[in-house]
Amino acid sequence: MGQLYLVRHGQASFGADDYDQLSELGRRQAVQLGRYWSQRGWRPDAVLMGSLRRHAQTWEGIAEGAGLDLQPRVWPGLNEYDSHAVIRTVHPHPLARPDTPELYRHHFRLLRDGLAQWMAGTVSPAGMPTYEDFVRGITGALDHVRAHHQGQKVLIVSSGGPISTAVGHVLGMSPEATIELNMRIRNSAVSEFQFNPKRHTLLTYNTLPHLDDPALADWITYA
Repeated sequence: MGQLYLVRHGQASFGADDYDQLSELGRRQAVQLGRYWSQRGWRPDAVLMGSLRRHAQTWEGIAEGAGLDLQPRVWPGLNEYDSHAVIRTVHPHPLARPDTPELYRHHFRLLRDGLAQWMAGTVSPAGMPTYEDFVRGITGALDHVRAHHQGQKVLIVSSGGPISTAVGHVLGMSPEATIELNMRIRNSAVSEFQFNPKRHTLLTYNTLPHLDDPALADWITYA
């Protein structure tokens, strides 16, 4: 059996002009995860990640915390969808910066609506693949892991959309059900699969073992 950990990036810069950048807390989350694994003797044999900056920065933090010197394979199919493009399909006018609880909830209500319509094929967000091609980018990474890393420990660093899609694919869930998985996933959260040549099996989803300390309770974030 192989072991695959999928890690969502650390806290990014939600509401900022450039979301694709870890916050200082996001970097600390990643370093702490690396330390946690190092203390338990867990080291990946291979690493795949998306090509976004927050993926690379999260891997750099994990590697620093764990003392790892591995060259990750960049897999663009593990990149997140463009949430702004998705929202513009259902709300073409500029949104106010989500700096209040109500504006935050409004942002995610629109995102849910846009995602459901993109998945159904009724809208085509600008600059994005079809939902079917998005899924193929993620399942292609899972197929690669099964084909080339049997019996090994593999780490994937990605985002909430691809990770929830991977889990939904393995469990045979509807696309719409993966939206709720996506909305609940936490920054630097770990999900674990076992795999053999034929299939992946889900063991855990959205766990934060590295933050399981009352002193780190305020390190738990979602966006």
